[in-house]
Amino acid sequence: MKAGAGIAVGLAVALAAGGGYWFGQRPSAGPQQTSSPVAAVPTDGAKKERKLLYYRNPMGLPDTSPTPKKDPMGMDYIPVYEGEADNEPATAGTVKISTDKVQKLGVRTEAAELRSLDRTVRAAGRVEIDERRSFAISPKFEGYVERLHVNVTGQPVAKGQPLFEVYSPELVSAQREYAIAAQGVEALKDAGSEAQSGMRQLAESSLLRLRNWDISEEQIRALAKSGATKRTLTFRSPVAGIVTEKKALQGMRFMPGEALYQVADLSSVWVVADVFEQDIGLIRNGSPAKVRINAYPDKVFEGKVSYVYPTLNAETRTVPVRVELPNPGLQLKPAMFAQLELPVGGRQQVVTVPNSAVIDSGTRQIVLVAHGEGRFEPREVKLGSRSENHIEVLQGIKAGEQVVVAANFLIDAESNLKAALDGFGHADHNAKPAAAPVGHRTEGTVEGLDPKENTVTLSHDPVPSLKWPAMTMDFKLANPALQQSLKPGARVNFEFVERQPGEWVITTVKPVDTAPAAKAHAGH
Repeated sequence: MKAGAGIAVGLAVALAAGGGYWFGQRPSAGPQQTSSPVAAVPTDGAKKERKLLYYRNPMGLPDTSPTPKKDPMGMDYIPVYEGEADNEPATAGTVKISTDKVQKLGVRTEAAELRSLDRTVRAAGRVEIDERRSFAISPKFEGYVERLHVNVTGQPVAKGQPLFEVYSPELVSAQREYAIAAQGVEALKDAGSEAQSGMRQLAESSLLRLRNWDISEEQIRALAKSGATKRTLTFRSPVAGIVTEKKALQGMRFMPGEALYQVADLSSVWVVADVFEQDIGLIRNGSPAKVRINAYPDKVFEGKVSYVYPTLNAETRTVPVRVELPNPGLQLKPAMFAQLELPVGGRQQVVTVPNSAVIDSGTRQIVLVAHGEGRFEPREVKLGSRSENHIEVLQGIKAGEQVVVAANFLIDAESNLKAALDGFGHADHNAKPAAAPVGHRTEGTVEGLDPKENTVTLSHDPVPSLKWPAMTMDFKLANPALQQSLKPGARVNFEFVERQPGEWVITTVKPVDTAPAAKAHAGH
């Protein structure tokens, strides 16, 4: 029996070996298969299969996986195939995004252009009286106000209109002296030359005294003709305008040089605006200006810059700029607030990009230059003056280069631009870039949970990666499902990232399991 069993086994082995040899020598009917499950030899009518490299984090974090998985928010990791890997830049310092992602992100580019920057400087101002059209009426002698012809502030007056009458003993005495001297000159016509000369000098001296006191020529001629002195003297308005100040009261005494009236001509006014220091170099005398007044929102007053003051206000860092405006209807009242628009044009053409093309981190400014096929180069630029929609590039960009003007911040998140910039600015091009950390991990105790705001308060241990000490702070949760692992008083191990400056988001949470330690202690 044993011998028969052995013979049967030997026969079966021989048949198996022979069959294997025959199948190995038989020609294959189709293409030869390789050990790779995805890299197939292409045929004429078949499309070449792409080789799968890895799966990447859908939020743009530098986290990859060789197998399909989900992130803490339940989103599937995205497959990355050979030829479209984001970490295969054409040159050092560039980033690459697949063409389909570029389309999904809505990336839009424009060419940097040479243009003259036209911009408008805006400033707040106020309406003021033209200082050259303001007059004060001040008697040059002592006297008393006898009568007021204009007795209210704000009253309009015409040129030459009587304002008030005054009485002065000095004025009456001076008139009497001039009348006597004039009569003496007439009486000494036939006298000797010396007598006539002396009387003539006395008359001229008295006349000069009256003129110095602003006595009108009409009153002087009447005095010389009649020889009768007048008890009062009438003061008239030197200009057509508005009485802006009135100190005179009927019966009051005044002293020489005391201003009793002020009259201003408001047919033309000033608008004085405070222009910021960085814009003052663009303002020139004669530049056109548009003025808007809150009282007349539907009207625009046009004038020209007449003067740029040579002084700067150290507290506000502004320079006064004066604009002259005609005011025929007296709509512009002194002390009104005004908004000025000063159009200023560029002196020459400069390289410009749209304002949206600049990513400003606060310490440096970056522009993404598109090289086609999903490749982008981040460049640090030096900026100049700005207009409404464009900004001057002094260094870093040439005219004609395509720059990203839309979705540049999404490209930043999608391609981990920060790591590329650090390698571009500081790392060795021949060295391999170091992997950026996924996040920061520590342990803490749950102090409170706000389900509506999706936030949690944790008293956490020190965070070595951030050099943080132990403290209590609020965190946002990446998704509401993480709330199930957070109970007040529970001890948890968690990982978090900085989604944007100052916003810390927890991505994973695991309860700290103290059971194994308790069991080990019980065993001892």
